[in-house]
Amino acid sequence: MTVLRVGNASGFYGDRLTAWREMLDGGELDVLTGDYMAELTMLILGRDRMRDPSLGYAKTFLRQLEGTLGTALERGVRLVTNAGGLNPAGLAAAIGALADRLGLTVRTGYVEGDALARPDALTANAYLGAFGIAACLDAGADVVVTGRVSDASLAVGPAIARFGWTRDDLDELAGATVAGHLIECGAQVTGGNFSFFTELPDGGHRPGFPLAEIHADGSSVLTKHPGTGGAVTVETVTAQLLYEVGGPAYLGPDVVTRLDTVELAQEGPDRVRVSGVRGTPPPDTLKVGVNNLGGFRNSMTFVLCGLDIPAKAALVRGQLEEAVGKEGLEFTLARTDHPDATDTEAASALLHVHLRDGDKARAGRAFSAAAVELALASYPGCTLTTLPGDATPYGVFTAEAVPQDAVAHVAVLPDGVRVPIAPPARTAAPSVGEQTPGGRPGHTGPTRRAPLGELVGARSGDKGGDANLGVWARSDAGWAWLRGWLTVARLAELLPETAPLTVERYELPNLRAVNFVIRGLLGQGVAASTRFDPQAKALGELLRSRLVDLPADLTPGVPS
Repeated sequence: MTVLRVGNASGFYGDRLTAWREMLDGGELDVLTGDYMAELTMLILGRDRMRDPSLGYAKTFLRQLEGTLGTALERGVRLVTNAGGLNPAGLAAAIGALADRLGLTVRTGYVEGDALARPDALTANAYLGAFGIAACLDAGADVVVTGRVSDASLAVGPAIARFGWTRDDLDELAGATVAGHLIECGAQVTGGNFSFFTELPDGGHRPGFPLAEIHADGSSVLTKHPGTGGAVTVETVTAQLLYEVGGPAYLGPDVVTRLDTVELAQEGPDRVRVSGVRGTPPPDTLKVGVNNLGGFRNSMTFVLCGLDIPAKAALVRGQLEEAVGKEGLEFTLARTDHPDATDTEAASALLHVHLRDGDKARAGRAFSAAAVELALASYPGCTLTTLPGDATPYGVFTAEAVPQDAVAHVAVLPDGVRVPIAPPARTAAPSVGEQTPGGRPGHTGPTRRAPLGELVGARSGDKGGDANLGVWARSDAGWAWLRGWLTVARLAELLPETAPLTVERYELPNLRAVNFVIRGLLGQGVAASTRFDPQAKALGELLRSRLVDLPADLTPGVPS
């Protein structure tokens, strides 16, 4: 059976600079993709474009391409990336100029139409599907550049071009979507950010980047180049599959992928087969990510050492509110102090003070200087971790929707011909009401007080102002306990900040996993969040660290 080998060399704007070279030199590939876009990235690129209208794309990609374009052309590896950001045409032109300078001939196509006219927004971009990418590849493109597409489209597009799938091949599209979702975050599927990193062959020191061997029926095998670090196991794949997802119906522009149909099997060392994926028609709307400038922000951190920590924090709060006013101020007391400590750091708590305001002057030196002025006029031992500084702008992200047929999805072929990409003819309303409450009896018998992470792994992430938290069990017995034990109410006990929020709970039995969607945890999105963990990346590890009553027969140690 023909296999399409699709690798990934970037999971975000700022990923390992040498990954493109490592992937091209490390083994056989047909296509190499790079994902540079995220909600925060679009804000960064929007600000770049405000300074220089010719920018708006990921400049890092050009630097990486300079040393790898010749190799890719020589080996027939086609490159697909969303590094075009807000200006795919500009990046395509820059690639042409780079090729001329290097004495190379390159055929570059690009996809546009995602940018929507919103005069009141910094950026507004629809998440396009994969058929524009496929059209460019069908026309012989060596490099395809896109703006905002769904992350998985970078892998789905090449599969459409290779296997000739149509919009009616929903199961195949869904299978490739899973493969694309698994490799889109680079080394995160090969052991990066993995709960059980100490069990990896190299201890997680330098995981290799992944590749997916995609088959004509939409199934795939996740693997990596020989000799690279990390590992590809059912658990590393499960962790990435749970990253930044919601319910079992995973919405996309070309297909709704049923995550509850995914089957994973260890096929061999560093080889995990992904099969059984089913797809249903996509919704009749596209997601639109909108970024606006929300105002200006600044932060100062006070070190509170020794006794009377709450009183010291209260004193600072009263003094700052009197100095600059209460509006927009936010205080977070981190109790990092330990009793009877023998050094200053261990005896200290941190009071983080944030100010957000539409007035740059108030949020700038007026605030930070007021904090510094307390150095000799506040609590005993007063000190701060930073010098006074100016405010910086922050963005607010919101997600909207537009009809699929209202977006002019266009593939610009290497010869300049513009090909309109028609929206799907068959759509369906997304399924709802699939939440599962849990709470069924799963275990009786002796228990042992221990960290939850002894039995489960977790992966968490951000989607605008919401967060997701996926938790998986390591065995069938652990799953029987987990699915009954970890309810929304228990999550609120373990993570009190979730208690006042709307929390959705979904089960994925094939993965032995529960996924929670926590609405509003991140406020107005990553760029505006003042939360200590603004992208909720550590939320899963926080949950795993909580001490709970684990079934004694499933864990080592002495039962309580």
